[in-house]
Amino acid sequence: MAAAIRAHVAQATFAAALGFIAYGLLLGLVWVRLGTVDVALTAATVGVMTGVLLLSAAARMRAGEQAAILERPGPALRGLIAVLCIAVSAAIALVVLMPADPAPTLAPAAAANNLHATGLGNPVTAVLMAYRAIDTLLVNVVLLIAVVAVWSMAPDSLWGGRPGPTPVRQDNEALTFLARLLPPIAVGVGIYLLWNDINEPGGAFQGGAILAAIWILARMAGLVDAPAIGRLSLRLALVSGPVVFLTAGFAGFALAEGFLAYPSGWERPVIIVINSAMTLTVAVTLAMLLEGPPTRPPSPPLAGMPTAQDAKRGER
Repeated sequence: MAAAIRAHVAQATFAAALGFIAYGLLLGLVWVRLGTVDVALTAATVGVMTGVLLLSAAARMRAGEQAAILERPGPALRGLIAVLCIAVSAAIALVVLMPADPAPTLAPAAAANNLHATGLGNPVTAVLMAYRAIDTLLVNVVLLIAVVAVWSMAPDSLWGGRPGPTPVRQDNEALTFLARLLPPIAVGVGIYLLWNDINEPGGAFQGGAILAAIWILARMAGLVDAPAIGRLSLRLALVSGPVVFLTAGFAGFALAEGFLAYPSGWERPVIIVINSAMTLTVAVTLAMLLEGPPTRPPSPPLAGMPTAQDAKRGER
């Protein structure tokens, strides 16, 4: 509750964004207390990623921040919002301190309904990849559409270029050291969360978020540059999750009982392949969402290669 109030009453947008991040992490602990570690990992990931977006927005708004402060709502409206925040926090605390008995969970039902047929030991994964697979597929599609929407904000002259600022090597030795040390560890953690999802809490989203976070760290240290949005390898990585998921779904018509039905005896390998592709898509998607639309023009074309302007002149 204190974190929510802090995020609300903060005068500076930077401080408000930090309060939001702290609130998201604390909310993840609430989900752990409720026994839903998968949801806790997702809540913490979404909170941090959204917080990074807010910090980026705060940096862009810094020039006009003082003028925006003068246009904030009056004390009455701000007080009402604070009361609502307190009420929501109190309700969450009540749920945590006085949980229902038995807990409202679908895990036992999923375990009882032929969970062994999927070859999975984690009921949450079984629900997401078998019983509610279409919802999981649509989440990947929504993320892809979000990236396209962000890229569409770029001017025509910058289409196909690189998002974000040109990397500048930071003088902060601690940041540079961490940006060089942590990537191998983060890759290992991401793969572990992906593989662990078969039997224990984890998943493609959580593993992909770890990989995206380590990319942002390397960008902050100035060690890597954002890829051009026109690069083929980038676009293949973005669509790999939905394409593999849809391929497995349509294969179900020929090999199983229908769309998104897995062949008998092949459920576990197919789900692992789908999750691996989704991990790559989630990692690249989150990284590109944080990078934003292209801000630098595309690289000059190779000698002898026609440009878009040449093609238009040829059409005329």
